[in-house]
Amino acid sequence: MTIPDYQSLMLPVLISSSKGEIRIGPAIEELADQLGLSPQERSELLPSGKQTLFANRVHWAKTYLAQAGLVENTRRGHFKITQRGQQALAGRPSRIDNAFLSQFEEFQQFKKRARASQTEIPEAQSDAEERAFTSETETPDEIMRRAHKQIDAALAQDLLDRIRAAPPEFFERLVVNLLLSMGYGGSNTEKAGRTLGRSGDDGVDGVIDQDALGLDRVYIQAKRYAAGNSIGSGAIRDFFGSLDRHKATKGLFVTTSTFSTSAKETADFLSKRIVLIDGDHLAALMVRQNIGCRIEDTLYIKKIDEELFEA
Repeated sequence: MTIPDYQSLMLPVLISSSKGEIRIGPAIEELADQLGLSPQERSELLPSGKQTLFANRVHWAKTYLAQAGLVENTRRGHFKITQRGQQALAGRPSRIDNAFLSQFEEFQQFKKRARASQTEIPEAQSDAEERAFTSETETPDEIMRRAHKQIDAALAQDLLDRIRAAPPEFFERLVVNLLLSMGYGGSNTEKAGRTLGRSGDDGVDGVIDQDALGLDRVYIQAKRYAAGNSIGSGAIRDFFGSLDRHKATKGLFVTTSTFSTSAKETADFLSKRIVLIDGDHLAALMVRQNIGCRIEDTLYIKKIDEELFEA
């Protein structure tokens, strides 16, 4: 089965708390057993790698229940049902979600406080905040991470459009600078990477020295193609021949477009190590290394420091 969304977990979390004070860790395991989650579903991590997806959704379910006054935190990592929560269960609801919680004044005030904090934030982000209370499947931080992916995807496409409109020499320098920013070239980065120019390059556009003496080198081929123009196997074989003339054992083929299936198969079967970087991968690396872009804003996801409140 798929991992339930956080609103679908509200009722099971409330029922678990009806047995008395419980600790969140065992509650998560008990709910996973009740729902029959597979080992893979139990261990699926958030992008941060610091928490499982299921545990994150259980925590959000408990948080919203607490904001509505149906459960209360008692001590570090523990919570229990309140009288209001018991009354809610007595009504035998088939589901508890944000719409159900909206009948309680405390939850309405919680939403108002969240909206008030958005007064200086653009309308698009304010709309995202509202979706955090109405989404049937996503927790607020899942919505934010999805929005972050959408922003990065738009940025990546913009980067590729700019590169395709620039001269070929610019693209060659860009690839070398990207590799240097990724840590290739050792400590002497000023001389470790260079483009070879358009004349007499012998089928190679750039080279990176992987050690201070230049004993080991990675040769680069950079093809600035328009979208839809796929690199074929012939270009890979030509690059292989260029590597052979340079007595090189490894090469990097970078393009702003894509590689055909035959091109990928050819690179895999040839005796020299040739790594292929297509336009999507290139843009993702540029965003990660802040090449051609810069950080405009930083958002932090914070949580309670339990040690401060520990008895």
